[in-house]
Amino acid sequence: MIGFRAYTVYAMLFPFDPIPISLHWIWVALVIIFAVIEVFTLGLTTVWFAIAALIMVFLSFILKIPLSVQILIFLFISTVLLIFTRPLAVKKFKMGREKTNVDSLAGKQALVIKSIGEFETGEVKIGGQIWSARADNNAEIAEGSKCEVLRVEGVQLIVCPIESTEES
Repeated sequence: MIGFRAYTVYAMLFPFDPIPISLHWIWVALVIIFAVIEVFTLGLTTVWFAIAALIMVFLSFILKIPLSVQILIFLFISTVLLIFTRPLAVKKFKMGREKTNVDSLAGKQALVIKSIGEFETGEVKIGGQIWSARADNNAEIAEGSKCEVLRVEGVQLIVCPIESTEES
């Protein structure tokens, strides 16, 4: 009698028959959702879930297994793809920190156009641009001499003098 009452309440709340959705379409929807997320994030994370869902579309046609088992297979495929192929893809596409033009200045030579004092900043010219510069270890570098860029701190180059190999 209790079962009949529960069915009656269900029938009153939902007088229409729900449209049966095939599991294949759920996997197709997941492929689309994960692909759209990947397009907007570009983190090479959800693409592996999209690939696993695409594989599940085909497996759901071939294998007649319950949804819970399909979900476990999906999670296994996603994990394997994420762990073993993501590092290769990240390396291939060189994702991560992108070096800027400023980062490429380290190790290059510059010409001192305004002398750099022990506790004073000066100016150097490198690549046609003039930069504010400070000497590493508070060294003094005379105007007209060459120096090497060690690093960039903010908008200031940290430089060291290049010792002249010429004998006087």
